[in-house]
Amino acid sequence: MTHLNELTIAAARDALRAGKTTAVDLTMACLTAMDAGDGLNAFVHKTPDIALDMARAADARIKAGDAPDMCGIPLGIKDLFCTKGVASQAASNILAGFKPEYESTVTSQLFNAGAVMLGKLNMDEFAMGSSNETSCYGNAINPWKVDGRDLTPGGSSGGSASAVAADLCLAATGTDTGGSIRQPAAFTGIVGIKPTYGRVSRWGVVAFASSLDQAGPMTKTVRDAAIMLGAMSGFDPKDSTSAELAVPDFEAALTGDIRGQKIGIPREYRMDGMPAEIEALWADGTAMLKGAGAEIVDISLPHTKYALPAYYVIAPAEASSNLARYDGVRYGHRATLAAGDGITEMYEKTRAEGFGPEVQRRVMIGTYVLSAGFYDAYYNRARKVRALIKRDFDHVFAAGVDAILTPATPSAAFGLGEMADVDPIKMYLNDVFTVTVNLAGLPGIAVPVGVDAQGLPLGLQLIGKPWDEAGLLNHAYVLEQAAGFVAKPQKWW
Repeated sequence: MTHLNELTIAAARDALRAGKTTAVDLTMACLTAMDAGDGLNAFVHKTPDIALDMARAADARIKAGDAPDMCGIPLGIKDLFCTKGVASQAASNILAGFKPEYESTVTSQLFNAGAVMLGKLNMDEFAMGSSNETSCYGNAINPWKVDGRDLTPGGSSGGSASAVAADLCLAATGTDTGGSIRQPAAFTGIVGIKPTYGRVSRWGVVAFASSLDQAGPMTKTVRDAAIMLGAMSGFDPKDSTSAELAVPDFEAALTGDIRGQKIGIPREYRMDGMPAEIEALWADGTAMLKGAGAEIVDISLPHTKYALPAYYVIAPAEASSNLARYDGVRYGHRATLAAGDGITEMYEKTRAEGFGPEVQRRVMIGTYVLSAGFYDAYYNRARKVRALIKRDFDHVFAAGVDAILTPATPSAAFGLGEMADVDPIKMYLNDVFTVTVNLAGLPGIAVPVGVDAQGLPLGLQLIGKPWDEAGLLNHAYVLEQAAGFVAKPQKWW
């Protein structure tokens, strides 16, 4: 018998409806696993009392026959989502003690659907990072190990990925600005989808780069991603970038039939020095989709090589603007001032104490590229490159391509601390396959497909047409079924 915390959302939903278990029992199993998983440092604010109250309410709804798909499902919530009355720090010291008086739209929708909050999850500070090493809570740790080394779960949604992979919760929320759902999903052997920009409300999610940020689910299977994405999606008048579009039944779209669909393989993603294992995995994934009846076509996305530099101009620029509000005046950390210090000193000391080194680096880069002498040379030019990257995708989809298959990451998970002292650019290269999707506002999904020679999970990425999460999920479902990935980390925590 599977332990309750190891169930998928779909299996738990069916068991709850059939009366084989209760939301309280499911939640208790996850709370026990969560406490036993402290060694992973995935959960940073636990809310067991809230969880059990929500579970009891979910059981009442199920008994009354008024139960949406997510009713009674225990989730972890990334610390970037504001949760009413519960610490929401964005993993930053500058927001120490901040407990919002409001609920983010995403968590409101999940809780209205009956989902249960187990607690808040670790992440990179303000979602800036690819390894979960910039958090004020310390590193989140990947449940997969090699030679006794602690590995990164990826970032910035590292706590979410670690918790789902280790079965501390049934699923978790994540956010993706340049790959922060898809890269950690690939590093931990789970599924992560970044929806089309505007599909999921950003209201109440602490902002990093407003034109790039998008929330999405991190789950154990593609079916679970479809179920949870349906509950998270929808128009929100509080978010000016939210799209007023109907939300399809994503789960119903999982037909497993992709015969005659065109899958594009972009030649520009064949990077110099790509590990042979990633190349082989990509070839295997291509063969799996071809075997399912898809037509494989070579495509060109010529401006791909400019994506990383454009992203690392645009994202820090927007971050420097968004993070200007953290100044010690209204909420969060305020530095202790010396006699004679004025408001300028308060700003300077508060921000120096509250922001970690990576956030400081990106704020300085962003302020520089937005400054009067460099605005056109950097920020405006990056915006023009972004438009060209989007146009590349538009041309490919207009030519009849239904989805694009690429690697999700340039490697398997690396050791914590291995990149800490090297050039930060090396860390930024982890996003090489994912940032184009954010720059173009497209949906993308990471699916676990195999393991490397050390036994670590490797994922592939599928990129879909705008607003076609339903089609994208179906392609991912076919890939998942063909790959048959069932590997789990050995429990050491």
